Amino acid sequence: MSTRVSKKFLTLDLKAVGRRVRELRGFETKQEELAESLGIAQSYLSAIERGLKEPSATILLRIAKAHGRTMEWLLTGNDEGHE
Repeated sequence: MSTRVSKKFLTLDLKAVGRRVRELRGFETKQEELAESLGIAQSYLSAIERGLKEPSATILLRIAKAHGRTMEWLLTGNDEGHE
């Protein structure tokens, strides 16, 4: 199983996405707590954070909105349009 999803001009590094999700969760929030607030299983969140599963757009949007970040930042680490 690859952790990279590639298109002609797009490369999504799922491990990097997972690291950013983990960064937003912080040390104060348990996976179980965040997963519950997102409406997903803790095991699925764990797999996202480890770069083993690709999160849906809905889950990324929920994470981004809950933490005041953009989906672009979650996906790429760039937040050029964020004010």
